[in-house]
Amino acid sequence: MAEIERTRRQQSPEMTPAEVEMARAAQRCIGEFLDRSRAASILLTSEDGDQSPVEVPTKALRLIGEVLGALSERRAVTVISSEREMTTVEAAHYLNVSRPFLIREIEAGRLPCRMVGTHRRIRFDDLMTYRAKAVEKQKAALQRLADHAHDLGLDY
Repeated sequence: MAEIERTRRQQSPEMTPAEVEMARAAQRCIGEFLDRSRAASILLTSEDGDQSPVEVPTKALRLIGEVLGALSERRAVTVISSEREMTTVEAAHYLNVSRPFLIREIEAGRLPCRMVGTHRRIRFDDLMTYRAKAVEKQKAALQRLADHAHDLGLDY
């Protein structure tokens, strides 16, 4: 168990320029393949030349393509189960808001949670739904501002 914990806390190793290019090429290949085909089988080749076909769900291949794209841009990647529950601190960090703000949102009923003793737990799915709604509200507010600016003749 200690080995797993230590591994989780380590930073991902820096990718060499060759690895970045390899990830970029693999992402392109997966994307082009998925655009042309519905089959979801890939061929794995080991260093000694052994080959083995592997069937992979299309959604998983799309996810792998997205991960490769992020890695090729040297962005960090975290895969989180939709069933995972987060503490209020983790959720606040994820949303880039303060914990007190998050607690107010929970108490106002805008973000569901469940209680574990005296502690709140927020499902990742609920957090993603909350974030999507917040982004939509932001877009609508920005559109209203742009419309008002246009009405006042303040176009750029």
